[in-house]
Amino acid sequence: MTERERGGFWVGFTAAIFYPLSWFAGYRYRHADRIPRSGGALLVLNHVSHFDPVVDAVFVHRQRRVPRFMAKASLFSIPVLKQILIGSGGIPVYRGTTSAGDALREAHRTLREGKIVVIYPEGTITKDPDGWMKHSYTGVARLALENDVPVIPIARWGTNLILDGYRKKFRPFPRKTVEFHVGEPIDLAKYRELPQSASVRREATDLITSEVTTLLAELRGEQPPAAERGSKADDA
Repeated sequence: MTERERGGFWVGFTAAIFYPLSWFAGYRYRHADRIPRSGGALLVLNHVSHFDPVVDAVFVHRQRRVPRFMAKASLFSIPVLKQILIGSGGIPVYRGTTSAGDALREAHRTLREGKIVVIYPEGTITKDPDGWMKHSYTGVARLALENDVPVIPIARWGTNLILDGYRKKFRPFPRKTVEFHVGEPIDLAKYRELPQSASVRREATDLITSEVTTLLAELRGEQPPAAERGSKADDA
């Protein structure tokens, strides 16, 4: 069995909180073995609930890896949560400021150190009322194209049935099932060979998002709406 990646005190402290919280749901994992057991990797997930980071962290930790989340900088100002995020290797995202590039530099460093980075490319829970992915920031493409690490698409569904942030509903009972579907690493070779530009990053971002959406459609047994193409600020 692969040795578990060591995370230190704060990772253990977080696990002691997140594992009990995650018991609000039952879980089904498809192809969890596609999470690399060593080395850097970028995990790209959809985001439908504020409960996602809890179950996503536990999911990755059960694969014997330590997840490093990219998170809104504002979360790093909340007492206790700040210590958890910093101590567990969280990466603050500064959007709309001159520090926006700092998040990507830290994420690049984390990947090059052979660690797992978890990113929600939409930057927040989806604005789509039916839970499908919408426009994503192109920072995910920057990370994917500038680092020679696997880019793993992952769809997760069911957390929104427990905690619905937009409708302000928390429904832990009856116990819900949360499912994860891990895809194959995305082939981005042709984009890495091109001169980097906003259009290349946009196209790569749309490809990554479409891979996650395809997995989500398989989980839900539904067809997603027609893909929308647009632009988000070229940052994290």
